[in-house]
Amino acid sequence: MANRRVTHTRKNRDGDITAIGNPGQFWSPRAKADAIRDIETRMHTYYVQWPEQRTEIRVVNGATGKYLRTDRDNTTRNNLDDLPDL
Repeated sequence: MANRRVTHTRKNRDGDITAIGNPGQFWSPRAKADAIRDIETRMHTYYVQWPEQRTEIRVVNGATGKYLRTDRDNTTRNNLDDLPDL
């Protein structure tokens, strides 16, 4: 099992995250479906290192299916949206 640091995301036209990554890492980019499978099977974990803390990326069952999310603060927004584009 690897603990993978995520620094960037790829989004579609609607702003939905389609991949996560860390440029220069052999596993990057990682498609959303693959990252979800990695997390659910405990093959790998993914995290974001913010200036004030580290937060784990988790899988959420939303109205339109599973998606990736991290919560670094008390807002309802997905903080993965704050990462730069891949």
